[in-house]
Amino acid sequence: MMNKNTAFKSLTNLVFLCWSNTGLCVEYQYDRNDSIQIHGFAAQSFLKSTTNDFFGDSEDGSWDFRELGINGLWRPLPRLQLSLQFVARKAGKTDDGKLRVDYIFADCKLFNSNAVNSGLRLGRVTNPYGFYNETRDIVATRPSILLPQSVYFDANRNFALSSNGVQFYHEHSGKSGDYLFQFGVFEPRTEDPDFEPAIFLQNEPGKLEGTTSWMGRLLYEYDFGRVRLGLTTASINVDYDPAPGDPIRPGAFHFHPYIASVQYNRERWSLTAEYARRSTHLDRFGAPRDIDFTGNSYFIQGIYRLTPRWEVLLRYDSLTWNDDDPEGRDFEAQTGLPNHYRFARDWTFGVRWDLAQNVMVRAEWHRVSGTGWLSLLENPPATETSQRWNLLAFSAAIKF
Repeated sequence: MMNKNTAFKSLTNLVFLCWSNTGLCVEYQYDRNDSIQIHGFAAQSFLKSTTNDFFGDSEDGSWDFRELGINGLWRPLPRLQLSLQFVARKAGKTDDGKLRVDYIFADCKLFNSNAVNSGLRLGRVTNPYGFYNETRDIVATRPSILLPQSVYFDANRNFALSSNGVQFYHEHSGKSGDYLFQFGVFEPRTEDPDFEPAIFLQNEPGKLEGTTSWMGRLLYEYDFGRVRLGLTTASINVDYDPAPGDPIRPGAFHFHPYIASVQYNRERWSLTAEYARRSTHLDRFGAPRDIDFTGNSYFIQGIYRLTPRWEVLLRYDSLTWNDDDPEGRDFEAQTGLPNHYRFARDWTFGVRWDLAQNVMVRAEWHRVSGTGWLSLLENPPATETSQRWNLLAFSAAIKF
């Protein structure tokens, strides 16, 4: 694992590399005020579900979904940029609202021209996962209050958002379109309270620790973003370190997603679809915990801009945890838990209203069959859950 000394040494080397690559640009003059940018956002949401809980006691109405963040960037050298974001996020039992670092990294440009831009990022870097992961932390950049949960699980949002490591990126612009390639080697974050129950169906006494993993993504844009295509793949690995007297052996969790993304944009409307195929493997734990299964997810989403300040959204979102057991019947027979834990089908209708340039309100309604993306902390196996349920959400957000 990357310890503090190694991380500091790597960061120092990266700064030196950026300095040595500035060449004749060392004498570049810039206004200090222009080299520093600070932005922030805050949002408060209210959720009401007919049954089941999502981000708090939503059956009775929950205010336990709020987000507060501040981010900044500083360019101390022409080829070096430092970026960070602090966030306090409360999301029921899946996030405790404490202040933490979402990302902090140094970005060193290795080559920069009108057509080509490439560089390295080192630190806690956002993961290039699908279309929305890198911007999911800021409310205004999401297409809805809740992202399509089949691909972007909010219960494990911190695990998905960013990781500690190094990332290479290369951008190329030409007549045929714009290309962006990203590849990172990292150690996943495992501090999400719901991450362990998502693997073992309950909390265990041991500890999950991220190990060497990688993720790559290729994006293509044509006609200034009118057409967008993307491919993402990754190998994410986590080890389990047993506690003293733990009945569970040291084992490993391996997750291999493949995501195909497509988007078409016009002045008044946008269509987006993403398809994910996910392979999950647990090994070295011994029977019956050693399992291997593959599932799929997809969503189809349309956004129509009625006016510059009003837009509506319609989306269908589908999650299947195991293609060999799509309705969860085998899972129910083996565990005694409801079969609807293993799938979810969600129709979403949403409305967005921009009251001002920096103020936004949203409302959305979800009609769901299945509980495959619900938190097991908020809906533990001992409680009764319903396969068919509705969720109504309201959100008010500001940015600066």
